[in-house]
Amino acid sequence: MTSPASNAPPLLRMRGIEKTYPGVRALRGVDMELRAGEVLALVGENGAGKSTLIKILGGAVASDAGSIHVDGRPVQLRGPTAARRAGVSIIYQEFNLVPALTARENIFLGQEPSRFGWLPVSEEHRRSRELFKRIGVAIDPETPCRDLTVAQQQVVEIAKALSREAKVVVMDEPSAALSPRETRHLFAVIRELQAQGIGVIYISHRLNEVFEIADRVMVLRDGAHVGTRPIGELTRDRIIEMMVGRTLETEFPKQPAPLGPPRLVACGLRRGRAVRDVSFEVRRGEVLALTGLVGAGRTETARLIFAADRRDAGTVSLDGRPLSLRSPRDAIAAGICLLTEDRKSQGLVLGRSVQENFGLPNMNRFAPGGFLRLRREAAALDGYVDQMQIKLASRNQAAGTLSGGNQQKIVLAKWLERNAEVVIFDEPTRGIDVGAKYEIYLLINRLAAQGKAVLMISSELPEVLGMSDRILVMHEGRITGEISDVARATQEQIMELAVQ
Repeated sequence: MTSPASNAPPLLRMRGIEKTYPGVRALRGVDMELRAGEVLALVGENGAGKSTLIKILGGAVASDAGSIHVDGRPVQLRGPTAARRAGVSIIYQEFNLVPALTARENIFLGQEPSRFGWLPVSEEHRRSRELFKRIGVAIDPETPCRDLTVAQQQVVEIAKALSREAKVVVMDEPSAALSPRETRHLFAVIRELQAQGIGVIYISHRLNEVFEIADRVMVLRDGAHVGTRPIGELTRDRIIEMMVGRTLETEFPKQPAPLGPPRLVACGLRRGRAVRDVSFEVRRGEVLALTGLVGAGRTETARLIFAADRRDAGTVSLDGRPLSLRSPRDAIAAGICLLTEDRKSQGLVLGRSVQENFGLPNMNRFAPGGFLRLRREAAALDGYVDQMQIKLASRNQAAGTLSGGNQQKIVLAKWLERNAEVVIFDEPTRGIDVGAKYEIYLLINRLAAQGKAVLMISSELPEVLGMSDRILVMHEGRITGEISDVARATQEQIMELAVQ
């Protein structure tokens, strides 16, 4: 990778950016510089201020103080349209595409040229093909976006940015839903953008990606700019230390617990082609990792155990007792809990308060006889807020206003209060920072030490190798391999089983 000249004038300069929300100072005089043809990785813990800074750059949020220059000219970004006109394009983690419209229609949505009331579709088609060729990807412009893969939809978002002559492209967690192969292709696209002189701000919690794609790394902590360094001057441990303000003795603090007899036993689970004759057991004190490529059937298996989906065949037992589970309510009552892959749509009611979300699965505890004991509920929540270092303005704060890491901690807290015997984690650390990950790993250790059965579904192979006692690998709805000697296992060994 060829880095831009360090003495080149910045393509983007942000100076003294301030932003305060009620009870929270989100940004404290933050400075940022981005050069043409550079990939600047923006990292920090959840709640560090990354999203706020990018929303200001994208015109979605107004700063309280500070200045922004693009190509040496001061700009006033009073809305997303002004940001686009200035040459700034934001590609959010959740794409801004209309599924029913074609790739071409999405690219030119809102900027359709018209001639006497007619849209020159042929011209849009030609320009779409040119944009895809410029990126190095062959996509039929007339394909509806709902029929494209996640990686292809991301390319459409990039093409949309280029169609607006973007000089600065911001990518927010762009690899979160991509396979390793799709991520490699994304990096090839980013390098092509670099070659065209476009500056890229790359936001990610995956530090291995940061070292592969970034020229420089900018670290935010608690709303302040900790520092920006060339990638060659940094190590993984140094970035983590800058992010969390302390050293972490080890990234994966696994503490093996004494293993007992099987607690959760699944036998012959089937649901269509998504789950095909899956059987396994999780022992007392064991952390069993279930991994594989996206679409392998891992989440579908967890949903069958939790009775969120109806199974075609198979049985689930807990502590030798067969369970008749017709709904998640039955599973919760039996002592099984599921931390869902998508905490925003399935794990939390975003518009309700933190306290209400915490209390939802614990009504039998906080509302005996049908009368809710708000003080008891609040006291229990406060204990977890202190213990798990959850950053809140108040208990009545809407769950949707929390950072991703703090949202995940609230989901964890409500299930810990439930004191379930089987805890299923589906992608427990997706989209959260290394500091929050570390605390979740410590909680997993604690659950195992208490004799719980822990099933951890994860696409992060270092996490799988670092935190599990045993590994099961799935491919196309089936278990294709088991790894018992995790200490000697490698990522390559897991991938061989995952692509059979």
